[in-house]
Formats: sequence, structure tokens, C-alpha cells
Amino acid sequence: MRGALTLAANPRKTTGVRKLGPVNIGPLREGLLAIPDEVWALENRSKPNKFGVLDETRHIVFRFIDDPRDWRRSHDRPAYAPWRDLLAPALAQAVAAYGYERGAFPRVMFARMAPGGVIHPHVDANPAARWPHKIHVPLTTNAGVVSFFGGEEHHFPEGQAVEVNNLDRHWVRNNGDTDRIHLIFEYYDTDQPEPSWLGPLLNQGASG
Repeated sequence: MRGALTLAANPRKTTGVRKLGPVNIGPLREGLLAIPDEVWALENRSKPNKFGVLDETRHIVFRFIDDPRDWRRSHDRPAYAPWRDLLAPALAQAVAAYGYERGAFPRVMFARMAPGGVIHPHVDANPAARWPHKIHVPLTTNAGVVSFFGGEEHHFPEGQAVEVNNLDRHWVRNNGDTDRIHLIFEYYDTDQPEPSWLGPLLNQGASG
């Protein structure tokens, strides 16, 4: 049980939407559009992030956390190695505004929402989501895609990185007639002091 622990969010995280600037998505987008549908299906079946709120959204997960309480422990999934060289420049450009000398990416994935798709209203409830920045880079989209973050509706254009508030209620709808595919990832500063609640939370789990 979590008891009286208060899992305060990282004060560096946005409380709404933070625009991070343009990303050169050309090479990454070209590779993305060449992925066969059967690969999408295979990767989606084996993904570790199977949550009902995601509905029919499909994912290719490159990196993921080992423990839903701890963002510091993560691993490469099999899809990551062949995509590393295409992902690295886009990730670096997207996070340049933070200026961290030693940043880390605990979760990295493509998320593909078909026309008519929806991600239902929710918050990212696991403790490991409370510390890293949550960042989206749209790779394909259309004018009918609406995202709700920070109490407002947004349309995020292709190639523009944004940090979103994943700890407040948010949702997405694709009202258009083409796929909405985002590069979605988490990022944090390994030099930032860890929150005071992390040790007690992990010890609580070990003793429970």
C-alpha cells in the first residue's frame, strides 16, 4: 500500500503545453511510412503499454520502463536497434531547449491512431510518469486531430515538438481521414535530485 506518501510531480514539468520548437522529421517520417502493416500488427501485439484508454491506437515501442514506479530503470526493446540512428537526431532536437547535460529517455514509441480513433480521457497514473517530461512530435497528422491538454483543445502540427501535461485529464480524437502518428517519449535530467518519495515508495513495495 502507498499509505500517506504524497507523490509530488517534478516541478520542471509543464502544467499545460510547452512548445519546444521544430524538429527535422524528414528521414524519420520516410522510414515510418515504409513500415509494413504486418510489422505494426506484430509490434502492437507485443507492446508493454496495453491500457484500455488507448482504445485501438497501435504502438511500436522502442524503449520502456522496467518498473511502473521507477523511471530510472528502462530497457531497449528489439525494435530500437534498427531505428536508433533515425530516432537519435529527432530526439536530440526535440529536447535541446531543456539544456540538460545528461538527459535520459525511459520511454520512446510511435503511436498510430487511425481515422475515427480516440484516446479516452485519463491521467498517466503510474508513479514513473510523475517525473520525466512527456513529449510529442507529430510525424503525420490532419486538421481533424484534436488533443486536449492543460484544460484546452490543441492541434499539434507536424514536426513541432511539444511537452504536454500527462498528469492532468487529457484525451485525443482523430476526426480526420488519415492516420495520426506521433513520436512520443519521456525525458528527464539524470543530474536532477530525485524526489524524496521515491525511496520510500520502492521500499514500501519491497516490504509489501
